[in-house]
Amino acid sequence: MMRTNNYRPAFIVITILFFMWGFITCMNDILVPFLRKLFALTYFQAMLVQFSFFGAYFIGSLIYYIVSVGKGDPIARIGYKKSIIAGLLLSAVGCLLFYPAASGRLYGLFLFALFVLGLGFTVLQVSANPFVAILGEPGTASSRLNLSQAFNSLGTTLAPVAGGYFVFHNFAAKGMPAESIKIPYLLFAGIFVILSIIVRVSPLPEFEHAAPAGRKAGALNYRHLRLGMLAIFTYVGAEVGIGSFLISYLHESVGFSELAAKSYLAFYWGGLMIGRFMGSAVFDSAAASSRKWAYILGAALLTFGMIFSMVWIESGFTFRFSTATPFLAIIFLNAGAFYIGKASPDRTLAVFALLSIGLLAAALLTGGLVSVWALIGIGLFNSIMWSNIFTLAISGLGKDTGQGSSLLIMAILGAAFIPLLQGGIADRIGLHHSFIVPVFCYAYLVYYGWRGYRPGAGFCSSSASIEPHEKKY
Repeated sequence: MMRTNNYRPAFIVITILFFMWGFITCMNDILVPFLRKLFALTYFQAMLVQFSFFGAYFIGSLIYYIVSVGKGDPIARIGYKKSIIAGLLLSAVGCLLFYPAASGRLYGLFLFALFVLGLGFTVLQVSANPFVAILGEPGTASSRLNLSQAFNSLGTTLAPVAGGYFVFHNFAAKGMPAESIKIPYLLFAGIFVILSIIVRVSPLPEFEHAAPAGRKAGALNYRHLRLGMLAIFTYVGAEVGIGSFLISYLHESVGFSELAAKSYLAFYWGGLMIGRFMGSAVFDSAAASSRKWAYILGAALLTFGMIFSMVWIESGFTFRFSTATPFLAIIFLNAGAFYIGKASPDRTLAVFALLSIGLLAAALLTGGLVSVWALIGIGLFNSIMWSNIFTLAISGLGKDTGQGSSLLIMAILGAAFIPLLQGGIADRIGLHHSFIVPVFCYAYLVYYGWRGYRPGAGFCSSSASIEPHEKKY
C-alpha cells in the first residue's frame, strides 16, 4: 500500500535515472571501436567491454537472488530509496576507476571499471523498474515503463553524438586518447553523486508488500517469469550486439569514418526513444483513441526532427535530410505495427519481433546503405520490448516481485554473451554475415509474445504458476 497518492515527483526523479544509465550504457558502443583501435583488439576481444559491463548485471542479480532466498528480499528490507542511493554511489565508483585505467593504459582495469559500473546499474535496475511498474494503476504499468524508457533512450541518443564527439574528435583526434576517456567519466561520477543527494532529499514514496518477503525461491515457481528471463536474455543480447557493431560495420563495410558513423548510431538508439514515446501513448488505456494516434504520429515526427537536427548541427550542417528518409519510412512502418498490436503488450511484442527478423533478412541479403538503414530501423522495434517483456514477466508475482525483478535483471547476461558470440563469428566469417545471430534472438521473442508469457501453456509449464493478471501490490 502506498503512503501517498502523489506519484509524479517520484516518477520524475526515477526517469532522470533512466536517462543517465541510458547515456552511459550507450557510451560502451563508443568505447568498443575506440579501445579496439587503442589496444589493437580483435572483434572478440573488443566485445569483452560488453561482457564485463553486462556480466556484472548477472553477478549482481545472482547475489541479490541468493540473499533474497536466504534472508528475504533486500528491497523489502531496506526500501527502494536506499537501494537507489546505493546503486548511484556504486556507479560513481565505477566511473572514477576509468581515470587510473586511462592513465596507465590498462585494458584489464578498463574492464574492471566497467564491471563495477555494471554492478551499480544492476542495483538501480532491480530497484527502479519494479518501482515504476507499481507506481500507479497496474493496467498502465507498461505505459509508465515505456515513458521512462523513452528518456532512457534520450540518453542513448545523445551519447553517440555528444560522447562520440568528445572521444573521437575533441580529444582522440588531437592525439590525447587518455584524456578523451578520463574527463567524461569523471563528469559522470560527479553527476551520480549529485543524483544520490537529490534522491536522498526527495520525498520518494515507499511500498509495503501484501505479505512478508519469503525466504525461498518463490519467483521461480512462475512459468511466465522463467520464460521471460530467456526473453530478456535474447532481447538485450540482440539489441546490444547490433549497436556495438554498427560503427565498425559502417567503417569497414561502407567506408565511413568513425566520426561520421557515430551519427548513424544516434538514429539507431534514437529509434528506441521514438518507439517508447509512441508506446507510452499506445499502452495508456486512459487516452482517447483519436487523441492517442494524433499524439503517436506527432511525437514520432517531432522526435525524428530532434534527432536529425542534432546530427545535422553536430556534422557541421553537412548531413542531408534525404540521407535519413529511409528511417522516416521505417517510422511509419513502426506506427502500423503499433496499430496491428492493438495496445496489447504480448501481441505488440510478437509483431515487433517478426518485423525485426524481416529487417535483419534485408540487411543480410543486401549491402551498403540499404543494409545499414535496415539495421538502424531495428531500433524502432526494439523500443517497447524491454518494458513489455518486463511487465508481462512480473505480472502477478505479488510479494515475489522484487525477487522476480532481480532474476530478470540477471538475464541481462545476454548482452554479455550474445555480442561476444557475434564477435567470434565476425572474426571467422565476416562482420556482415555475423548479423545472423540476432535473427535467432528475435525468433524466440515471437514465441514469448505469442504464447510464452502465458502461465501453464506450452513447454516449461508449472503447476505452481499463478495467473499473471492477479495483482498483489
